[in-house]
Amino acid sequence: MHKKNLQIVFTFLIALLFISTARANTIQHCDSLIKKGVEYMWKKEHVKSLELLTQARNLAEKNHWYEQVFLATNNIGANYFTMLDYGEALNYYLESYTIAVKELDPQHEMVVLNNIAIIYTKENNFEKAEEYFKKAYEIAKENKDKIKIGLYAMNLGGVANETNRPEEAKKYITESLPLLKGDPNLYVLAQITMAENDLLTGHTTQAREKALNLYASSKNLDFNDIGISLLFIITKSYLAEGKYDEAAVSGKNILAENPNTETKKTTYELLSKIYSKLKLYDKALQYKDSVLSAETELNDIKNGKLLETNKVKFEIQNYRNEIAINEEKLKTERKTFYTIIAAIMAIVTIIILLLRNLSVKLKQKKLIAEQKEQAIALELEKEKNENLILEKQIREKENKAKLEQERLKNEIESRNRKLTAKALYLSGRNVLIEDILTSLSKIPELSKNSSLTKHIKTLREHLKSDDEWENFITHFEEVNQGYITRLKTSHPSLTSNDIRFICYLYMNLTSKEIASMLNITLEACRKRKERIATKLELSDASQLYDYLYTI
Repeated sequence: MHKKNLQIVFTFLIALLFISTARANTIQHCDSLIKKGVEYMWKKEHVKSLELLTQARNLAEKNHWYEQVFLATNNIGANYFTMLDYGEALNYYLESYTIAVKELDPQHEMVVLNNIAIIYTKENNFEKAEEYFKKAYEIAKENKDKIKIGLYAMNLGGVANETNRPEEAKKYITESLPLLKGDPNLYVLAQITMAENDLLTGHTTQAREKALNLYASSKNLDFNDIGISLLFIITKSYLAEGKYDEAAVSGKNILAENPNTETKKTTYELLSKIYSKLKLYDKALQYKDSVLSAETELNDIKNGKLLETNKVKFEIQNYRNEIAINEEKLKTERKTFYTIIAAIMAIVTIIILLLRNLSVKLKQKKLIAEQKEQAIALELEKEKNENLILEKQIREKENKAKLEQERLKNEIESRNRKLTAKALYLSGRNVLIEDILTSLSKIPELSKNSSLTKHIKTLREHLKSDDEWENFITHFEEVNQGYITRLKTSHPSLTSNDIRFICYLYMNLTSKEIASMLNITLEACRKRKERIATKLELSDASQLYDYLYTI
């Protein structure tokens, strides 16, 4: 009877262990983790979301549940996209794409292709964006998915508009319109893309009429900033037709919609241009000043987002470390559990044998031996757990050091962005003042006034002086700690103009911005980049940016 009861207890313990393990490893449990992770993502609780999605991904990978691996990875990418960390988001989207191609159907593949293309659009890499939109578009056609064909055709039309290929854009947009009629919001977006195409081809009145009709009839102007997009089309059409008063009113309507900081910056630039055309230079300068304020605010937001993203990364890394430690602990506990069960069975067997043989002494000796063995095993397990805790503390210290290093890096990048914004602002302000002086010089009555002419000449000479550049060099050296000195030492053949050009490249200014600041054409800017690459003994100008960051 004693033997039978002990066997029942042992069987119950084993069954309980396997039931709890099975519950934690079901596909339904994995799906619930992904669902909760997505819910936390929409609430902007990214740390919690990433914890749940990482847990789901690990579970799915362990069990080869490829759809769940895809969904968890894709939504991890979506978290980083929401936090403006496009590089990290792209890495996870590319992982999702690999899983979709190898293990899943084309429906999953085209969803993640569209996500990848949107990231490249955000980074103004329209060539790559078009490549991935086109892949998604071809898959949608093969699967005869009308809504997806229309969506991707509209996106391709938008990219063609951005890269000044209006005829190609119009073909895609025309294809998308009948396919998207079933979705009111997407259909309005396609019509907006067509209006932008009209504006690009010079049909300004037609573009404005479409925009006005859509603004009056659309029921959901907040969806994807439809209302603001329409107001931009209206404003730009008035500006193109020389109707500057109407353009100014329409531009102010954009600001009345309380747009985000990036849209405010674009609107301020547009209004500055409009008031300059109206020769209301005070207002033009006010909006130029607003551009700088918006740029500073935008940089602060981006810097804050970057720091928040890095904190999330380190917290997720800690979470992964904890998972690893917990799994190791679980393995250890299971080993201990199995050891205890084995010990119990051994003791039961010994008791039965001793009862049969009536050998009390043998029973006592074996029990003592088993107890000593268990004590040693438990001591060893205790030491192992203490080592795991110590290892966790070391990892935490290392992560804190990495976070501090990342903070310092972000601070330098932030100061460089502020320096860039200031340089662009001063350049734009000087161009505006130069335009004002040119306008004043053309007025006959003022040109006869010798005193005023002399002042205008003096002001022009002051604008041409290089004092701002000297100040810029001083601030650049403070932020980047002897970069120019190292550059001159490595390449003494560089001229001061070459060094100036390189500084702008190092601060990640676009060719358009550099050309504006140096008052040269985009083609001249490209040739100067090639000439500098030759001086630096580089085989290709495309290697210039990467090389400058190694100095």
